[in-house]
Amino acid sequence: MMDVLISGSAGGIGRAIAERFLREGAAVCGFDIAESGIDHPRYRHILHDVRDGAFPALPAPSIVIASAGTIEEEDAIDVNLKGSIRFVEQWKDSAALRSVLFIASASARNGAEFPLYVASKAGLVGYMKNLALSLAKRGVTCNSISPGGVVTAMNRHILENPALYEAVKAETLLGKWAEPEEIADLAWYLTVTNRSITGEDILIDNGEMLKSNFIW
Repeated sequence: MMDVLISGSAGGIGRAIAERFLREGAAVCGFDIAESGIDHPRYRHILHDVRDGAFPALPAPSIVIASAGTIEEEDAIDVNLKGSIRFVEQWKDSAALRSVLFIASASARNGAEFPLYVASKAGLVGYMKNLALSLAKRGVTCNSISPGGVVTAMNRHILENPALYEAVKAETLLGKWAEPEEIADLAWYLTVTNRSITGEDILIDNGEMLKSNFIW
């Protein structure tokens, strides 16, 4: 049985990842500032802000996934970047560790959101690569996923505005946004199935980054 630690597990992508691992038989411990709606015998929920480095003592995990995040500019650096670093640093020396994963953002590549949010996610990708270098000698993989638009409560302001939602979907090649379960599937692959991908940021954005209107 794998022991998996996930920050930001109360909702959205983090919850979808936690539920995927639970279905596969893992023991999951989630961290969030919000209560969890997950009711499962192999799930433990800890109310904790990743800005607070005093994490509780836990058994050595096999997989650590940093998913906690905010779109609030004033908190972006402290939560998305520093909080994720604190969370992973707490357990990166686990003797049982096999993989580390970060949830970054497509904005880390194209710069197309609010400045501090973009900087926090771009910094996360840079830290991931630095950590991958140090963990490689132990055979531990370390990667990040950079989602584009995802159907989560964090994006409710877009999802509940039909005109705005249609406009953002039109900016993708496939004309849609991803479901959080798709991110969870990729998280499972990168941390469990994968043995040879490390130091990579994987984009999952329905082709938004590639979309362009060629004018001759």
